[in-house]
Amino acid sequence: MRKPALWKWGTCLLLAVCVGAGAADNEQAIELRAASGAIAGTLSLPRAAGPAPVALIIAGSGPTDRDGNPPGMKNDSLRLLAQGLADAGVASVRFDKRGVGASLAAGAKEADLRFETYIDDATAWMAMLKADKRFSHVSVIGHSEGALIGMLAAKAGNAKAYVSIAGVARGASTALREQLATALPAPLAKESERILAELEAGRTVANVPPELAVLYRPSVQPYLISWFRYVPSSEIKSLKMPVLLVQGSTDLQVPPGEAELLRKARPDAQLVMVQGMNHVLKEAPPDKARQTDTYINPKYPLAPTLVPAVAGFLNKVAKD
Repeated sequence: MRKPALWKWGTCLLLAVCVGAGAADNEQAIELRAASGAIAGTLSLPRAAGPAPVALIIAGSGPTDRDGNPPGMKNDSLRLLAQGLADAGVASVRFDKRGVGASLAAGAKEADLRFETYIDDATAWMAMLKADKRFSHVSVIGHSEGALIGMLAAKAGNAKAYVSIAGVARGASTALREQLATALPAPLAKESERILAELEAGRTVANVPPELAVLYRPSVQPYLISWFRYVPSSEIKSLKMPVLLVQGSTDLQVPPGEAELLRKARPDAQLVMVQGMNHVLKEAPPDKARQTDTYINPKYPLAPTLVPAVAGFLNKVAKD
């Protein structure tokens, strides 16, 4: 076992240490320890000797775990991505976010959670990897909501490169507003707009209708305020590193137009539209009923051109 290494990051003392072998012989368990508890991850290593480029993989929204699996579902999309990258010479770390999976104990109270919490954690992972002599460069890969977290962490941690997979261009409040405008009856839609406007202005709302409490309960409002501050199409303009935008043509959760908007905001970014790839990175038709099994069954392989596109980009950047 390697000697543990210590870093001071902000006000937290972090300890990184590999603690054993994972399910595959080229995988190891790895932890990022903060005052609030351990954040658990998996390190996937290429078999070739010598320093390798490494990518920090950040999972999507909600309680999605390091392998890309939401509660009650198992598609293993990010595990398969990590394995494919390792086979192509790129190491990676994927991790359970605070409050998720093996990082459950590190979760903050909902009222104390902020979007910046996730950004700070990702930036701390990057600092740890940069100090590890096994790696030549550190890049960031973000999937779905993790794409925005990764975008901001890549900037803060000065990543070698940034990869967005199924990332959105518009702010979260804009997307939420569009979804709710047609999903709610007119009186509740009006109330939702009132609340959204206040949250966008940075103000919490005390009077929330019971029908909207699941969305706007007082304990989650500070997190929403912190999240709404960031608009990906604006934030991507300030990145100084090479950018790859990856989008599936049959993604039913994030339409291909989002990637086009990101490309418009960052014209020098490379855009790869993976034909036939859905939101969980599997090859699937543009039909919701026929996509369902790809979300819950890990037997489906990744879309065949995904790994070559991401690994090719990261390996090229590492050599430049």
